[in-house]
Amino acid sequence: MSVHSALNTLRPEASEAPESGIVEVFNYGRDREGLIPLWVGEGDLSTPAFISEAAQAGLAAGETFYTHQRGIPELRQALAGYHERLYGRPFDAERFFVTSGGMPAIQIALRMVAGHGDEVVVPTPAWPNFAAAAEVGAAKVVEVPLTYGNAGWTLDLDRYFDAVTPRTKALFLNSPCNPTGWTATREELQAILDFARAKGLWIVSDEVYTRFFYEGERSPSFYDIAEPDDRILYVNTMSKNWAMTGWRVGWLSAPPAFGQVIENLIQYSSSGTPKFLQRGAVAALDQGDAFIDFQRKRAEEAREIVCSGLEKTGRVRLVRPAGAFYAFFAVDGEPDTRKLALKLVDEANVGLAPGDAFGAGGAGFMRLCYLRNPDQLREATRRLADWLAK
Repeated sequence: MSVHSALNTLRPEASEAPESGIVEVFNYGRDREGLIPLWVGEGDLSTPAFISEAAQAGLAAGETFYTHQRGIPELRQALAGYHERLYGRPFDAERFFVTSGGMPAIQIALRMVAGHGDEVVVPTPAWPNFAAAAEVGAAKVVEVPLTYGNAGWTLDLDRYFDAVTPRTKALFLNSPCNPTGWTATREELQAILDFARAKGLWIVSDEVYTRFFYEGERSPSFYDIAEPDDRILYVNTMSKNWAMTGWRVGWLSAPPAFGQVIENLIQYSSSGTPKFLQRGAVAALDQGDAFIDFQRKRAEEAREIVCSGLEKTGRVRLVRPAGAFYAFFAVDGEPDTRKLALKLVDEANVGLAPGDAFGAGGAGFMRLCYLRNPDQLREATRRLADWLAK
């Protein structure tokens, strides 16, 4: 049997899984000398030493064996303590489950609530991995584009709710949003929760960027309004707040009653997250508040550098994001953002992500990650401005 024939025997959910539009540009330009890479969602700072040293101590102590499927007790308690500080009320450590990154937390959440023939409603533009994970699991994603106008990006809740059908099992929400920076208000979250309760729907809430919010210490959250047993699965990661993207440590928060189900799904995917890496996560949660504050202030400065620099060109449409750390902008006369991203690699030596990689709602836009050195961002903005001037 030829390889081509063998490919035809694979499940379509696997063989038709889309290539990431972000990775395509990344692979195209990754080896360009002097290129400024602003295409992926991570900062340029290495993990702080106090986190790495805690992991190294665990490794030196021989913590290289199988461990608790749900996460070591110390990390689950640290997660509870972190949430207590952030939301000002007690949290049960039993509702936190450690995963090998934020992506596995999303996959487990989806396996719990949606499968073949089911639908999940997703506002777009949105990080493409969520839709891909749902579709690999044979669920269907129903996109509801955000509206872009003078006030920035907004979600039409009537349109969001009207997308629900008898096949809908869950509403997905990422707030603050990657890539737009749109951030739901407390009132919008309450309306979504009320609707989900009335319809018996699950909510999968991706709150990865909740600390990268420019109007307070954190963004509004379902934690502010929900009851502990509401049908909400919260997914999060150590990656962004603590500069730990390569560590692959995340968590899922859910009512403790679902603990055995989640433990089983962890067992059948990763069999648990390495214990010595979890030691680093404990240190991050217990000692990392000052680092998060530093990151947020750095991001706020970077937002101003990039947005003001692009606005001065007179050729882009953008609104300063309320949260996350991306500038999501449209370039006049450049509707094909995939071609534009490749062209900017070749002609401006700057790497950006094409907006159509984030669903139908992102068509015509580009994403720039600005959680980086201010001097590097000034140079990248200058290069983009020079290219636009041509």
